[in-house]
Amino acid sequence: MPRLAVVPPAPPRFATTDPEVEVGLHRVFCVGRNYAAHAREMGADEREPPFFFTKPASAVVATGAELPYPSATANLHHEAELAVLIGTGGSGIAVADALDHVWGYAAANDLTRRDLQAEAKEMRRPWDMAKGFDSSAILGPVHPAAEIGHPARGRITCHVDDNERQAGDLSQMIWSVAEVIAHLSRLVTLCPGDLILTGTPEGVGSVAPGQSCVVAIEGLGQARFRYSA
Repeated sequence: MPRLAVVPPAPPRFATTDPEVEVGLHRVFCVGRNYAAHAREMGADEREPPFFFTKPASAVVATGAELPYPSATANLHHEAELAVLIGTGGSGIAVADALDHVWGYAAANDLTRRDLQAEAKEMRRPWDMAKGFDSSAILGPVHPAAEIGHPARGRITCHVDDNERQAGDLSQMIWSVAEVIAHLSRLVTLCPGDLILTGTPEGVGSVAPGQSCVVAIEGLGQARFRYSA
């Protein structure tokens, strides 16, 4: 059998609330405009079917990182999100069965080169370089659903240098976690290790070099990072 000429890096692994258990990531799917107030601040004002964009798993970093400020942007935005880790794959999953496919939940931050995204939208081009750049998602410790259940409500916030920027509740999601999983599973076959970021409340804004940023979700801890000056 021929040998591989190029060996890619191993998939990233992340901490859980059990110090002896880690989880690996396969793919990252992100839901756009899943909170009504955020949809309005981004120029939309109706309940539309969920739509998705992706980030590579290699773009995710663990909470507590100190990072270089991303290149090619002058307007880097935070987006506080609930992350859902798939434990059992499948396609065509029914809403009633969807939560059975979840391994766990975490706080996350979907970082966005907002200026590149605005330019891509204006030119009707893909968002990939606005969303899928290096270190573009921060992930907190993953809490097993077997221990905490399936959070349908809970305060979600984002602070930049101790100043509250975003505040909402998981109950404000337009599409529930179960509905998001069911819809996505009609588009792709979900696999163990797939991570779904479920959208952000209103109040997204910039993070500058030297600033720290903390996303917190009630009962799920924090996803935090700092940009070096």
